[in-house]
Amino acid sequence: MTDADAAVDAGNADAFDPIDFLETAVQHPSHENVDPMREFLCETLANQGIEPHVDDAGNVLANRGRAIEDAETHVVLNTHIDTVSPHVPFDRDADAPEADGAPVVRGRGSCDAKGPLAALLSAFFAVDPTDGRVTLAVTPDEEVLSTGAHALVSNEQPPTRDADAVIVGEPTDLDVCTAAKGRFQGTIQLSGANAHAAEPDTGSNAVAALEPVLEAIRTFGERADAPPTHPQLGAATLTPTVVEGGEATNQVPADCALTVDRRSVPPETADDFHASLTAHLRAAVPDDVALAFRFTDRPTPFLEAWETDPDAAVVDVLADASGGAMRPFTAATEASYFASAAPTVVFGPGVLADDEGAVAHAPREYVRVDAVRKAARALEATVTELLEDRSPAGSQS
Repeated sequence: MTDADAAVDAGNADAFDPIDFLETAVQHPSHENVDPMREFLCETLANQGIEPHVDDAGNVLANRGRAIEDAETHVVLNTHIDTVSPHVPFDRDADAPEADGAPVVRGRGSCDAKGPLAALLSAFFAVDPTDGRVTLAVTPDEEVLSTGAHALVSNEQPPTRDADAVIVGEPTDLDVCTAAKGRFQGTIQLSGANAHAAEPDTGSNAVAALEPVLEAIRTFGERADAPPTHPQLGAATLTPTVVEGGEATNQVPADCALTVDRRSVPPETADDFHASLTAHLRAAVPDDVALAFRFTDRPTPFLEAWETDPDAAVVDVLADASGGAMRPFTAATEASYFASAAPTVVFGPGVLADDEGAVAHAPREYVRVDAVRKAARALEATVTELLEDRSPAGSQS
């Protein structure tokens, strides 16, 4: 190897090397079909003596240590193998200006989220639980509908149950993220009555009703029952994004639809938002225009806002091991599905954006080699300490 940073376990020729794994993983496109990447992940687990299981939702599951019922401590490691389109080919740069001259791996998924996956795998293989359990749960469609993650938590006997900590791999620049906004999407439907444009008063103009609707959207955060500004996440936002209405240039339009994007903060839920927005809009829209607000159809629940107590053990241990700051994550993740049941953090190598612009989901996606290795060491130390802290010996110290 030519890297200045040694392998996590360079003394063992058969040791799992996260950079070798990452370089191959990025060469498996997974923006349209995750099957080849999932097969590679399963082969990697099998080569390390771990028998993986692929469930009906396409999740790759593996575990080490005791059965869930017998485990003193249960730590879950989660991330995803799907990526956004289009695929960006793999490249390895020994000298990368974007990363201050440090070696990087380039390509789609390098930081979102195959780099975090490589670090999680390194920790998973390195620990050897005796009284505890570590579960690896890798999902297939985080970038779209999160059917895999939803199946994990809604199963009658979820493999992530009774978790004491969940670490979700995403590009956080080695910071420990303890909260994130939720994301809801829906359409405001306005219905009036057609008329000749020469006699506008004989109809009910649904497009004109957009004026009070847009004003109501601007004032939505000022209502008496609005959620307070969150100490980490700030204020919730509501943004109009897509509008459709009218059929003819000489006709009063009877229908108009406005799509809105909601970025929520705790404790607001999807149901809370739906009820509050509907009532706020109804008070603003003229009586002769019918109003309905409907969430966009999807087979899984929206990713709601979540937060973890900053004093949770996983936060303190991981921040100490990584040297990263504690902060919120700025994008929606499947951590939303796990956080209600266990202390959950988002952590990993890579950045969503740098001083030059977007990195994740962008044509220039990359991850620093040294960051992947540092994340692997931090995760190994964290999982080891969490397991020891809850063991009988650890409780006596």
